[in-house]
Amino acid sequence: MVVMDEKIKILVFVDYYLPGYKSGGPIRSIFNIVERLGDEFIFKIITRAHDYGDLTPYPHIEVDSWQPCGKAEVIYLSPEKITFKNLRLIILDTEHDIAYLNSFFSPAFTFKPLLLRLINLIPQKPFIVAPRGEFSRGALSIKRFKKKIYLYCTKLIGLYNKVFWHATSIYEEADIRQSFNPHITIITANDMPAPIHIRRGYRKMHEKKVGFLKIAFLSRIARMKNLDSALRILKNIKGNIQFNIYGIKEDDDYWKECESIIRKLPENIRVEYHGCVEHDNVASVFEQHDILFLPSMGENFGHVILEAMLAGCPVLISDKTPWRDLEAKHVGWDLPLDEPERFREILQLLIDMDKSSFETWTKTAYEYGFMISRSEDIEMQTRNMFALVKTNRI
Repeated sequence: MVVMDEKIKILVFVDYYLPGYKSGGPIRSIFNIVERLGDEFIFKIITRAHDYGDLTPYPHIEVDSWQPCGKAEVIYLSPEKITFKNLRLIILDTEHDIAYLNSFFSPAFTFKPLLLRLINLIPQKPFIVAPRGEFSRGALSIKRFKKKIYLYCTKLIGLYNKVFWHATSIYEEADIRQSFNPHITIITANDMPAPIHIRRGYRKMHEKKVGFLKIAFLSRIARMKNLDSALRILKNIKGNIQFNIYGIKEDDDYWKECESIIRKLPENIRVEYHGCVEHDNVASVFEQHDILFLPSMGENFGHVILEAMLAGCPVLISDKTPWRDLEAKHVGWDLPLDEPERFREILQLLIDMDKSSFETWTKTAYEYGFMISRSEDIEMQTRNMFALVKTNRI
């Protein structure tokens, strides 16, 4: 463990932050770091003044000026202020030890700060780049040509030279090395769960019934999240299914594809779209469902997976996330995407399961989620990452 004599000042760049919620994981990742380590480090966050997909600023915030948000200070930038000139002035005027970038492909909050550094228009402070799952095979397969061009050009000019990389699992570390460079400096620190302020125990508002399964799909509606595959898997299953979809429609064309599949499903499968869910309401959504079904093409962490477990909701997911060997832990299943029949077998098993048998899964899911959320080792990994970067410049 690296011990520091004074608080490290971290300047965080992220496209969206609280009170936003529509962009999903990165907001939760940064918020969890700030809330769990905000008494030990000084966090200042540069972000947009609006949520993902919105055009109007958040209500009750002062645009383009610093203000408190939890244990951090945040500046919410209007679109006209996200310029090279203004970002340079903010960086120069904000005392910091580390710049922490939470995307690889963000034009505004990764490319611009790194280019300012490359041409020596800002101090040569240590930079950490956290790709947040953008190097997974599934993520790179979307808009592949544009991403290949960006990768080639940024390597050519050395935009990412001499930065630290933050991987949140051994799987992401392997993805980054394979797609970018096997010789870069990567620090692996698991994504941090939310701080737990709940009593031990859980409550389920929905009781499992034999022959019926109430499923939640809670995620951005984008090709990466694989909703279309989830819908196709539902075919040819015996029993009744209520399949509820929650999340922002990120890709209208993709949603139309999903709607086409929904129209062709048999009568025993009822599908409804319920829009976005604010984070404070996520737990109550899961408490009213039997299972989270999320066969995504890749998750950097999958905060929603942990949130489901904490609500006593087992999970049925792909093997493209850090959550592995779930069946052995009796909290869910992680299955290969190229074996849809295995997903169907588990769904049929769940439909046929009675309340008593199912309760063993819900209780174990909660206990496992609680254990992960209480882990001090995860806090220590992130704490040491910042301290190491501060004291070991490349």
